[in-house]
Amino acid sequence: MSPPKHLTGDKAGIEEFLSRFDVFLFDCDGVLWSGDHLFDNVAETLEMLRSKGKQLVFVTNNSTKSRADYKKKFDKMNIPAKVEEVFGSSYSAAVYIARILKLPGPKNKVFVLGESGVEQELDAEGVSYIGGTDSAFRRDIEPEDFTNLANGSALDPDVGIVLSGLDFHVNYLKLATAFQYLQRGAVFLATNTDSTLPMAHSLFPGAGSTGAGLVKAIGKEALSLGKPSQAMMDAVEGKFHFDRSRTCMVGDRLNTDIQFGIEGKLGGTLAVLTGVSKKEEFLAEGAPTVPMAYVDALGDLLG
Repeated sequence: MSPPKHLTGDKAGIEEFLSRFDVFLFDCDGVLWSGDHLFDNVAETLEMLRSKGKQLVFVTNNSTKSRADYKKKFDKMNIPAKVEEVFGSSYSAAVYIARILKLPGPKNKVFVLGESGVEQELDAEGVSYIGGTDSAFRRDIEPEDFTNLANGSALDPDVGIVLSGLDFHVNYLKLATAFQYLQRGAVFLATNTDSTLPMAHSLFPGAGSTGAGLVKAIGKEALSLGKPSQAMMDAVEGKFHFDRSRTCMVGDRLNTDIQFGIEGKLGGTLAVLTGVSKKEEFLAEGAPTVPMAYVDALGDLLG
C-alpha cells in the first residue's frame, strides 16, 4: 500500500485530487469545527468545492443533534448548508428503526439513552419512545427502583428496542432500566460507538464511552448505525444516489471516518489533522487504516 499523499501546500496535488471526485462526505466535529470554534477557511473551502460542482454531504456521528439542530449550527457558523445535506447518526438510527427493522406493534417502542437530537429524529419518523430527556429518568436511583425494575412494574411492556447514544445525563437509573429491557429481549442498537468526542480543542467521552457500562453488563455489542457501520453507508447512498467510485470521505478519525470510506469502497479518503487521529498513526509501518491523502486542516484545500 502506497503511503498517503500530504496535500498541504501542494497546489497541483490538490487540484488533481479534487478532480477525482464528484461527491464529498464530511465529518463535522474535528473537521469543520471543534465545539463552537470554526476552523480557519472552512466556509471558503466548502464554497470552493460547491463552485466546482461538487456535491457535499455532512455525515456526523454526533447523536446529540438532529439535522435541524445542525442546520442551526451551520447558520451560526455562516456556512451555507441545507437540512437535506445532513445525515447524522440519530437520523440513521431512526430510519433503520422505522423503515428497516419495522418491529410489529405494539412492542416497537424505543428506550432512549441520549439527548434531544435522537428524540427529534424518532419523532420525524413516527417512532414512539421513552427515556431520553424525560426528567423522570434524570435522577438518582432509589431502593424501590431496584424492586420495581426487577419485577417489571417500572417497565413499559411496549419497549422492544434500546437505543444508546451520547448522553450528557447518563446515570445508574437509565443504565439499569435499559439493562432490564435488554434482559427481556429488546433489540440493542447504538447511534454510534465513538470512544471520544472532540470539543473545545480537547477530547471528551463519546457515545461508546457513555454506553460502555451497558455493553459490559449485557455482554454483547449494540448494532451501531453510525460510522463506520456500512448500514449507515447504504442508507446515505440510498438517499443521495452517488457513484461510490467518485466519492471521497473526509474525516479526522481513522477508526470511524476513514474506515467508513475504505469499507464502503469509496474512491478516496482524506484525513485532516485537526481532530482525533494523528499522522503518526497512519504513517506507521503496518498501520491498519490508512487514508488516500491527508491535509493539516481542511482549509488547506484552498491551496
